[in-house]
Amino acid sequence: MMKKKILFGVSLLFGLIFINSGLNKFFNYMPMPKDMPEKMMKVMGAIMKIGWLFPLIAVAEITGGVLFITNKFRALGAIILFPVLVGILLTHILIAPSGLPIAIVLWGIELWVIIENREKYLPMIK
Repeated sequence: MMKKKILFGVSLLFGLIFINSGLNKFFNYMPMPKDMPEKMMKVMGAIMKIGWLFPLIAVAEITGGVLFITNKFRALGAIILFPVLVGILLTHILIAPSGLPIAIVLWGIELWVIIENREKYLPMIK
């Protein structure tokens, strides 16, 4: 019982982080850090230049975040957020290592939820 409450609390925070990140991509209410590495600025510029990629990521973050909060659809939210988390991890390994600790924590939560819901994924790989 306690494990379920902890998982819900962690999932709530995790989901809200992604909802906030997705909404920020549309409404731009959080300023960009002033100490962002030049490589990161180039990557962000390229993503914004593509035009459709930033809104796609934002929709995935918002949708995945909302689903991640709900117990019934958490497994689906984890799958939707998986490629976003791959991008976050690779970005922090290759371009901005200062954010790596946060990326690792997010991956830990993602993997916990995937492991907890593994029986829901089995039909996809049979």
